[in-house]
Amino acid sequence: MANASIIAMKEQHVQEISDRLKKAKSVVMFDYRGLTVEEDTNLRNEMRKNGVEYVVLKNSMVERACRELGVDEKVHEMLKGPSAFAFGYDDPVAPAKVLKDFVKKVKKCAVKGGLVDGAVTDPAGIDALADLPPREVLIARMLGSMMSPITGLAIALDQLAKKLGSNAETPAAE
Repeated sequence: MANASIIAMKEQHVQEISDRLKKAKSVVMFDYRGLTVEEDTNLRNEMRKNGVEYVVLKNSMVERACRELGVDEKVHEMLKGPSAFAFGYDDPVAPAKVLKDFVKKVKKCAVKGGLVDGAVTDPAGIDALADLPPREVLIARMLGSMMSPITGLAIALDQLAKKLGSNAETPAAE
C-alpha cells in the first residue's frame, strides 16, 4: 500500500502540471532520446532565450493532469517513451519554432505532437505552427489588408473629384 505522503506529493505534482497546462498557450511534446549533454544544454539555452519553459516530466503525471483538465484522449498516444515538454506561455509559436530549428540542425529527436490552446495537435500541426510568421508580422499583414480597400476607395474618390472638378471648370471657360 502506498504511503500517504507519497500520494500527496504525486497529487501536488499533478496539480503543478495542470497549472502549467492551463497557463500555457502551447505545449510541444518531443522525444529527446539521442541528445548529448551539450546538445541538450544548447536546446535549454535556446528555449530560455525565447521565453519557453523546457522540462522533462513523467508521462503518467502529465496524463493524469490532462485527464483532470478534460484534454482529448489522443494525448495518451503521444505520451509513450521518453518525453520532454516545451511550454510557451507568452508566444504559442515559440516552442514549435525553436524545436523545429533544433531538430533540423541536430537531426536527432522528434516532435510527438502537442497542445495548442487546449486542443491536441499532431506533429504536422506543430510543424505548421512553427512555419507561422511572428505575431507582429501577422498583425502588420492584417492591418495592411484592412487598409488596402480604404486606400483604393480614397484614390478612386480623389480621381473622381479631379475629374468632376476639371469638367466643372471646362463649361465655365467656354
